[in-house]
Amino acid sequence: MRRLDLTPRPDWQAKADAVGFVYHHTDGQPYWDESVAYAFTLAQIEGDLEPAAEALHELCLDLVDEAVGSEALMTRLAIPAEHQDFIAASWRAREPSLYGRFDFGYDGSGPPKLYEYNADTPTSVFEAATFQWLWLEDLMASGALPAGTDQFNSLFEALRDRFATLFPTGGFVHFASDASAIEDRQTVRFLEDLALQAGLDPRFVAIDAIGVNAEGQFVDSEGFLLQAAFKLYPWEFMLREPYAVHLKTAAVRWLEPSWKAILSNKGILPLLWERHPGHPNLLEAYFEDDPRVSNLGPRHVRKPLFSREGANVEIIGGNEPVLDQGYGREGAIVQAFHPPPTFAGRHPVVGAWMVGNRPAGIGIREDDSVVTKNLARFVPHIIEA
Repeated sequence: MRRLDLTPRPDWQAKADAVGFVYHHTDGQPYWDESVAYAFTLAQIEGDLEPAAEALHELCLDLVDEAVGSEALMTRLAIPAEHQDFIAASWRAREPSLYGRFDFGYDGSGPPKLYEYNADTPTSVFEAATFQWLWLEDLMASGALPAGTDQFNSLFEALRDRFATLFPTGGFVHFASDASAIEDRQTVRFLEDLALQAGLDPRFVAIDAIGVNAEGQFVDSEGFLLQAAFKLYPWEFMLREPYAVHLKTAAVRWLEPSWKAILSNKGILPLLWERHPGHPNLLEAYFEDDPRVSNLGPRHVRKPLFSREGANVEIIGGNEPVLDQGYGREGAIVQAFHPPPTFAGRHPVVGAWMVGNRPAGIGIREDDSVVTKNLARFVPHIIEA
């Protein structure tokens, strides 16, 4: 694993805008950064990252199977009591999943270590699936990268084919997000396009425009029933909305399914460690009130059960600033301190994508901080020929 210094394409912003990747800057700072890239060997991809994602995927599914039969585990994961049966029924019906992303600390020389699992509404799927691949094609065409350079990236095709598998007879599928959030809306537009290519008829509805009819079913702003819907809105929020009382009876086929509420929760980290202590891809972790926290020593990491992009993640015994966005009232876990590697003062985290039950590629976020936050940059990667 190497960090390469490269010359950005002079027209990259225009090319990003042309394909809908219009959120390439955040608060005036570049979000996409092609002045660098990470190079992996094929052995690092096939021997380390893919097997880690596959193994953890299986462990997570086993954990869901256990959790849906345990009121104590569901409560420990801060899943509201009134919705635990709804989530259990989703799993027992084996409602299918579209995607998920494991975030790894990995330096190319040891086993990838799981920081967290973005199992419900993962960010960066659009740029990982499309723009980093277009970047690779451009650099090979210009000679900046040698012919035969590859990328661990079948995300576009895998997602399109997954839509076709999930909906073999086609039909309407609603896609919902915050219509005013540019990144969310463009990500959903990308998924709508994939669904269209898979033979579906996508219909967008703003998440706050979804209503409830007299029969307690969800409808869009034109009164059409939601029967199958992708929602870029986290389950931990949905389960606490006033409309949540209708989730059990509305009979919507959700993507992601509601059983992902178990996995999109940092409480799975101590539960996985408890069941698989010493697993090479796990970090030692405990719930904050567990006396075994002392095993971690004076320096460790505190993470709220629900938190996004590094918000309210605190390095105990360190001096990293905390991005306070108000997360943490449901509880927290603590995890062994295992900082990401350092390359030229930057810290990359490797996001390994699952589509269905198979690994489908990686994306890399790089930050000046050892905690990857909302202003971390997305950088492309290659597999060296």
